[in-house]
Amino acid sequence: MPVRPADIALAHRLADAAGAVIRPYFRQPAGVELKEDRSPVTRADREAEDAMRRLLDAEAPRDGVVGEEHGVKEGQTGRQWVLDPIDGTRSFTAGRAIFGTLIALVEDGWPVLGIIDQPVQRERWVGVAGRPTLFNDAPVRTRGCAALEGAIVATTSPHLFDESDVPHFMALVTAASGGAPRQGPVYGGDCYNYGLLASGHLDIVCESGLKLYDFAALAPIVEGAGGRMCDWNGDPLTADSAGHVLAIGDPARTDDVLEALRHVHGHDHDHDH
Repeated sequence: MPVRPADIALAHRLADAAGAVIRPYFRQPAGVELKEDRSPVTRADREAEDAMRRLLDAEAPRDGVVGEEHGVKEGQTGRQWVLDPIDGTRSFTAGRAIFGTLIALVEDGWPVLGIIDQPVQRERWVGVAGRPTLFNDAPVRTRGCAALEGAIVATTSPHLFDESDVPHFMALVTAASGGAPRQGPVYGGDCYNYGLLASGHLDIVCESGLKLYDFAALAPIVEGAGGRMCDWNGDPLTADSAGHVLAIGDPARTDDVLEALRHVHGHDHDHDH
């Protein structure tokens, strides 16, 4: 079913509501706490998600909601709004304006609408299945990439990867740097990297350990800009994906990227765990 204009308008209002909560907390003492998994959370995260959930309760009460801070609300429509109020809390707490609010609409397990909103810089990427991706209302495209060597690779941090995934990521970095790893990847950025890829500034984003609320919004944005979003086996991302995420600006490089990830010290490996 095509995404309705009313859903797109609601997604914009959700982003507006979250941004209004987040901006006053930026570079202020925002009450940072550590969650059970030792990841940071702030009052801004919780209050921004509260604001979005209030809007959804009022305007889409029968839809399900999945949020990073307040868990799952079951719905009756086969549709879920997936929310991450601050993706990149570490950047937010460090005063770096490269975090973002993620909002996705998922229908029967498939992400069909996504927003990355950077509320401090007032930058917003919007992806809708079957439509071109918009950045602040103007269409954007990923850039061509003639070869894997020389491609710019980004990731938030390999410290977030399972240990067994790190060699695969490093193999990709080595292939992209043509054996000159001093160039290295771009580190930090969380969801912001996927917006930059959609706008043609990065070539590849590679991450592991992502949850549905980390990646659901990204797929419509990257693919609507001409890129490819998949897991480390090349399979499309759904609500059941394990969290190995690739964004590739030029889909022609997909096989090169997958081969580089697999090729670690002569061992080929499938990522099915």
